[in-house]
Amino acid sequence: HRLRRSRRRRPRDNGADSSPRVLPLEQQIKELEPACPLPPATDFDLAYFQSYSHLGIHEEMIKDRVRTEMYRDAIFHHRDLIAGKVVVDVGCGTGILSIFCAQAGAKRVYAIDASNIAVQAMEVIRVNNLSEIVVVLHGRVEDVEISEKVDVIVSEWMGYMLFYESMLESVIVARERWLKPGGLILPSHATLYMAPISNPERYGASVDFWRDVYGIDMSVMIPLAKQCAFEEPAVESVGAENVLTWPHVVKHIDCSTVSIQELFSISTGFKFTSMMRAPFNGFAFWFDVEFCAQARDDAEVNRRSTSTGGRKRNADLVLSTAPEHPLTHWEQTVVYLYEPIMMEQDSVIEGSASLTQSKENRRFMNIRIEYSSNGRSFVKEAVLR
Repeated sequence: HRLRRSRRRRPRDNGADSSPRVLPLEQQIKELEPACPLPPATDFDLAYFQSYSHLGIHEEMIKDRVRTEMYRDAIFHHRDLIAGKVVVDVGCGTGILSIFCAQAGAKRVYAIDASNIAVQAMEVIRVNNLSEIVVVLHGRVEDVEISEKVDVIVSEWMGYMLFYESMLESVIVARERWLKPGGLILPSHATLYMAPISNPERYGASVDFWRDVYGIDMSVMIPLAKQCAFEEPAVESVGAENVLTWPHVVKHIDCSTVSIQELFSISTGFKFTSMMRAPFNGFAFWFDVEFCAQARDDAEVNRRSTSTGGRKRNADLVLSTAPEHPLTHWEQTVVYLYEPIMMEQDSVIEGSASLTQSKENRRFMNIRIEYSSNGRSFVKEAVLR
């Protein structure tokens, strides 16, 4: 599983706006340390930041052309709101989104990252002759200081199942500390969906395999096989043909107004009607994010989810990880059932789902799904870690 970047801190009044000094590369890390120490990051946070020091994670994300090109296109689409303005890039990684903002005409970009990849980002900025525009801040969003308000926040904060890793909290902190009223946040909106799926091939490969192994009956391994294969959520590709019903909106958020408290626990009720006869093997989750300057409301999102299967009208500014869209490195997240349920066309699956931050590590996600079908009720619990 890939892990993510920054954390949170309350805003503080820094006095009148002033332009920052542009420092030589070798002085940036030393000079831009936090002015006032805050409570230290947890061991989990430190491990999380350290994981993002590995170049392979950034290579995977940058090579995801659906993701990277959508961010580039969205930034240039909003060039009129970025040109001549001040931008914060939360969790900047190698600095690619900061460079896109500079290319779109930003007056100044603060590129923030708590992992040591920030050191390489400084080098990337330097060799692209952007050191007078892009200032790399090596530290947590809670700790670094910016002496002016900003016009735009850009961040690629999405984790598996959208909220895994809790990086959206860092965007909220940046918003509360620095964003001017009415400022732009990219992406602006996000929606998490879920739907029942059928995937008998996956079940057969992981479970039925043990019924006959080179002519040997190993079916006694099946209970353990189910536990090993289906206890934890799986991050894998789900084809559109595997989805049994229209999707349900689990949570829609407006990044300009969502609070950190809203993210601690998310719950929803659902009722699905199967569109085909097939085994029901689990629930798949995916998400969309939008890059727009206009407000959206929950009613509109739910209306679209039932009339268009979750597809947005302004598709040119939507990054979707839905099964019918081009594959991204997020793929889809699937919570598999231990036993499949045979569904007839128009069979109903109803129940509720809750997603809560793990007490063990708030970057993990506890998943609890209560569901009933064909007169039987079940509970599935899992941890995305």
